[in-house]
Amino acid sequence: MFSSVAHLARANPFNAPHLQLVHDGLADRRRSPAGPPGPPRRSRNLAAAAVEEQYSCDYGSGRFFILCGLGGIISCGTTHTALVPLDLVKCRMQVDPQKYKGIFNGFSVTLKEDGVRGLAKGWAPTFIGYSMQGLCKFGFYEVFKVLYSNMLGEENAYLWRTSLYLAASASAEFFADIALAPMEATKVRIQTQPGYANTLRDAAPKMYKEEGLKAFYKGVAPLWMRQIPYTMMKFACFERTVEALYKFVVPKPRSECTKPEQLVVTFVAGYIAGVFCAIVSHPADSVVSVLNKEKGSSASQVLKRLGFRGVWKGLFARIIMIGTLTALQWFIYDSVKVYFRLPRPPPPEMPESLKKKLGLTQ
Repeated sequence: MFSSVAHLARANPFNAPHLQLVHDGLADRRRSPAGPPGPPRRSRNLAAAAVEEQYSCDYGSGRFFILCGLGGIISCGTTHTALVPLDLVKCRMQVDPQKYKGIFNGFSVTLKEDGVRGLAKGWAPTFIGYSMQGLCKFGFYEVFKVLYSNMLGEENAYLWRTSLYLAASASAEFFADIALAPMEATKVRIQTQPGYANTLRDAAPKMYKEEGLKAFYKGVAPLWMRQIPYTMMKFACFERTVEALYKFVVPKPRSECTKPEQLVVTFVAGYIAGVFCAIVSHPADSVVSVLNKEKGSSASQVLKRLGFRGVWKGLFARIIMIGTLTALQWFIYDSVKVYFRLPRPPPPEMPESLKKKLGLTQ
């Protein structure tokens, strides 16, 4: 057990203090097996025991990654499905700006033509596709973050933490988009091609019959163009915003905050990250929407036809959508971690060894 805790402390990319507390407590017990324990050691052992009971699994374990993936399914699947009406109007504004002139006009026209039920078009491929994307996005992000931090070492993982977040999130999203692409293509076809199909069961076989597998994956490259920058911003901006909020805004350390207070910080940081995500990824999102609607077009052709102004159509709707979406996703994902009692390392602190090298300690 002593070696497993030591390994866990090494696996944590940012040297979480509670792991060191467990390590010290066990080491102290191992050094002094006999004799009545004094008050300092008893309090240390009680604290270590409390920490051991706090989490349901080790940081970086298989169970940890699986439950993080489950959190991704719940957070992405539910939030994207809940925002289908707004997503539908946004997509229609992108592919037919003459008819859908703005967000409120888009809702008005859609309600007039399709009724209330029409606002839910594409909910099934949205739920399935973004659940699979969430599984890969959040689950693989945790995997790659541990992998890359171990490759860098403790000191470099701290110094290069923003690059670490960017690399881990980009790696995760690459696989997440492959999982998302078929359902995204089906969703856009249902939402933007009137009369083509109203349900996933109708649309998917029809698309396969007309174009084969290409119909489901022809949008994967522009999807990478949209989603990888989005996800890099989503994770890196979130991580650094959380760090800044606890450092400059929240009046007490995270360890002294209650779980609800920590989740509020998570929500605020998620919304800030979401606004930047929407702006960075919107041009590629416009290309994906048009590309999945049309047959035989390429991403470069669509981009050339839309022009600079065309790719920014629907940005306001997307900022509202993605800001809310990202905030809710981080809130739900962190809530799942709290519910399953998963390790949630605090904001990174400079390792003691690096402080000594920089002359910051006596």
